[in-house]
Amino acid sequence: MDQPKSQADKRARNDAMQEEQKRRKLNGEEERVPIYSTKFSKDEIEAEGRRPKKKVAVMLGYSGSGYKGMQLNHNEKTIEGDLFAAFVAAGAISKANADDPKKSSLVRCARTDRGVHAAGNVISLKMIIEDPDIVKKINEKLSPQIRVWGIEQTNGAFSAYQLCDSRVYEYLIPTYSFLPPPPESFLGKELVRLAGEADDLPGYEKRQSDVRGYWKDMEDKHIQPYLDSLDPNLSTSVRLKLDQPELEGFQLGQSTKTADTSAAADPISRPTLSEELEDALRKLKNIIISAKKAYRIRPTRLARVQSVLEQYVGTHNFHNHTISKTPRDPSAKRIIKSFSVSPEPILINNTEWLSLKIHGQSFMMHQIRKMVTLAALIVRCGCHEWRVQDTYDHEKVVVPKAPSLGLLLERPVFDTFNSKLRTKGGEDRGEIGFEKYKQEIAEFKHREIYERIFREEERNDVFHSFFAGLDAARTPDLLYLSSVGLPAVKKDGADDKGEDVERLAAEDSEDEQVGGNGEEG
Repeated sequence: MDQPKSQADKRARNDAMQEEQKRRKLNGEEERVPIYSTKFSKDEIEAEGRRPKKKVAVMLGYSGSGYKGMQLNHNEKTIEGDLFAAFVAAGAISKANADDPKKSSLVRCARTDRGVHAAGNVISLKMIIEDPDIVKKINEKLSPQIRVWGIEQTNGAFSAYQLCDSRVYEYLIPTYSFLPPPPESFLGKELVRLAGEADDLPGYEKRQSDVRGYWKDMEDKHIQPYLDSLDPNLSTSVRLKLDQPELEGFQLGQSTKTADTSAAADPISRPTLSEELEDALRKLKNIIISAKKAYRIRPTRLARVQSVLEQYVGTHNFHNHTISKTPRDPSAKRIIKSFSVSPEPILINNTEWLSLKIHGQSFMMHQIRKMVTLAALIVRCGCHEWRVQDTYDHEKVVVPKAPSLGLLLERPVFDTFNSKLRTKGGEDRGEIGFEKYKQEIAEFKHREIYERIFREEERNDVFHSFFAGLDAARTPDLLYLSSVGLPAVKKDGADDKGEDVERLAAEDSEDEQVGGNGEEG
C-alpha cells in the first residue's frame, strides 16, 4: 500500500536533511545547530562536572500565539524549543546535554499545532532538580506566554505520552458562528433549494425557526438604512454587489481587515472598483460584522448544539475528521468520552462566546477542529444532527478545519498512573495533575489565552471570515449538509472532493507537513 503523501514528504525531508548533514561533515563545513540548542566548549562542559539527573514529569501551560506549535523544530520558534533553552539556562539540563533534547529523553504528552494553546500539558525527561528553586529559575528564563506549574519526580520508565489515559480540550467559538448562511450566498440558496427538492422545506424551516427572520432584520435595521444614506447612484452600485456577491466578486461576510491571516481565502479575483465604491462596501461590511457580533444565541439553538455534540460520544471511525487516514485504517477509530457546550455563554467586548469541552482518549491531526466545524455547520445549515453519523461511514466527505485560534488543551489525565502510585506509595513521588495549581492556571488562562483569543477575533474577525468563505464557495462539497444528504454531493458532481472548500478554509497550512499520527492541534 502506498504511504500517505504527507508521510512520504516528511520521510523525503528527513532523508534530505541527513544527506545535507553528511555532505557538510565530509566537506568540513560548520554544522548547523538547531535554534533551541546551546553549544558549550569542551572546557566549559568539563568545568561544570557531573550532577545527578532524575526522570521527571513537567507540568506546564502556554499560549501558542506566535509559535510554530509545541514540537521541536530545527529552524522555527516552538514551545518545546523555548522550554529546552530555559532548562539549560536555569541549570536543569547539563551543558553536555544542552545541544540535543534527545540526550534528556524528552517526550511530550500532547503535540499541539501552530497557534494552539494549553492550560495544562506534560512533558517527561531527565533533569537536574536538586535546586529547590528550579521551577522559579526556569520561569524567569521564559516569556510570560509559557509557565512551568510544577515538576514531579517519576520512575525511570515514565513516559508522558504512553502513560496518559486521556486528554481534555476546550474550544471557544463566537455564537454568531451558528447563524445560518446569508440567503443570497451560494450555500444559503442551495440549502433552501435542496430542502424543497427533498420535500423537507417545512422540516428545514422548523429546525431554523429560532433564527427565522434574522437576515430580514439585518436588511431592515442595518443594511437598508445605510444604503438610504448614500448617493442614489452609489447606493444602486452597492446593492448590485450585495445581491450578486458571487457574480460581482463581493462576499457579504468577508472581513475587510487586512491583518487577518487566518481567514478563508477569497475565491474570486475582485474587479477594480472606484475608491468611493470600495469605501462604501468596506463600511457596509463592517456594519454587517458588528450586527452579527451582537447576536445572542437562544436556548433552543444552544440545546441543538449540545444535541449535535452528543453524536460524537462513543467509539467511532473519524477518518473524515483528520488527514491521511483511510476508512479501513484501524487507527482512525477513537474514543470520545464526552463533548459538551457550556450552558451559559460568555460575553466579551459585545461578542458572545461558547465554551465547548471535549474529553477523549486521544485525538488525531486536526480532529477536534474538524469536529467543531461539522457541528457548527450542521446547526447553521438546519441539518439533522444524525448527519454526524454519516461521516463515520466509508464515504469520503469534506470537513474543513476550524480556526486554531479557539482551541486549547485544558489538561491531560493520568488517573491510572496516579492510582497505581497511591497503591504502591513512595514519598519521593508525586501525583501528576493540575489541581494544586488551579488558581495559577485560571489566572494564566484568562490573561495569556482567553484574552489573546478575544483580542485576535476582535482585530481580525477570524471566525466570521472562516464561515463566510464556506458560505460563498461555489462547490457542492458541503451539500451533504442539506436535506438531500450525501447524494447531493454526488449528484452535483464534486469530482475532486474537498479541493475548493479546503482551499477556502485553509489555515495554518504548514500543519499539513506533519503526518496524520500526531496529537490534535
